[in-house]
Amino acid sequence: MNSTLTFSILIVFLGCFTQSLTGFGVALVTMALLPSLLGLQVSTPLVALLAIVLELLMLIRYHAALRIKSILAVVITSLIAIPFGVFFLRRVPEGIALFILGIVIVLYAIYALTGLRLPKLEHPAWAWTAGLFGGLLGGAYNTSGPPVVVYGNCRGWSPQEFKSNLSGYFIVNSLMVVFTHWLGGNFTPEVMNLFWMTLPVLVLGFLLGQSLDRWLNPEIFRRIVLVMLVVLGLRLMI
Repeated sequence: MNSTLTFSILIVFLGCFTQSLTGFGVALVTMALLPSLLGLQVSTPLVALLAIVLELLMLIRYHAALRIKSILAVVITSLIAIPFGVFFLRRVPEGIALFILGIVIVLYAIYALTGLRLPKLEHPAWAWTAGLFGGLLGGAYNTSGPPVVVYGNCRGWSPQEFKSNLSGYFIVNSLMVVFTHWLGGNFTPEVMNLFWMTLPVLVLGFLLGQSLDRWLNPEIFRRIVLVMLVVLGLRLMI
């Protein structure tokens, strides 16, 4: 096993463990680290495949708190925007794309760390806006979460609603992302080989995250990951 594969497996494990423990992180963590090893053209479709498996496991775990009406408008707009994000990834030079990814990661991590309180967003247009930006970021980088997390905060979702609503949104979002990548021929033999090799680590990370949440403080772990994301995001921008 070469060093690139070893580090890729460890990164996937960290992302899946983080998502399982805190409800977020698989795309942000993996996309902050994997492109430096594998490049964006491999990392993006790979993470899209892994994310859909993990999100299905998360939704099964938290399905009782799912509120479909809360995310319907977000999902619809996101599905429309995803193909444009995938198109962006294929047309923009990788250096520029990585710089933009770094900005997204840093801005979201700072927002989450500071606990910035935004006004409650009642107007339906905010749901469409969150879905639009989520779809663009999801298609380009698999990072559809930040706009929807901000929207959920402004809507006052409970922790259980967060995990279930985000998982429901991510599954539909990821299905469209995967389909668009498939149409674009992005699932190369290299991507598929990496997917099958990292799939067992995904399951392990999910199970450990679920079993250790009673022993580890999810909030402390979440803040550690967010600080790490600031550093990694800045690194992508340099």
